[in-house]
Amino acid sequence: MAAYPPGLKYTKDHEWIDLDGDSGRVGITDYAQNSLGDVVYIELPEVGAKLKQGQSFGTIESVKAVSELYSPVTGEVTAVNADLKDKPESVNKDPHGSWMISIKLANASETTGLLDAVQYQDLVK
Repeated sequence: MAAYPPGLKYTKDHEWIDLDGDSGRVGITDYAQNSLGDVVYIELPEVGAKLKQGQSFGTIESVKAVSELYSPVTGEVTAVNADLKDKPESVNKDPHGSWMISIKLANASETTGLLDAVQYQDLVK
């Protein structure tokens, strides 16, 4: 079973967020990439997009399925990982190192509802 980095927060929809002050980087978990299989395409929002917690911010496509990506927090997209457009498979190789979007948090207290690594590991086992 994959180890989930303890510094990240996780959603029940299998996204993670790496918080740094009032912003965070978002990606998908090892469990999610494993369930999807080989990722072939990722559609991400524009910088400046406003997201609500739980709102879809894009899609991830694998050889098996297309899945929605959900924002763990409410906020504004401040950066998008353009490298994933050319190398979507890096999500398979390094899911916890391959961020998709950076988001400026509108309400930091929302993060208290997210799972820690131990809770997430319990969820997916």
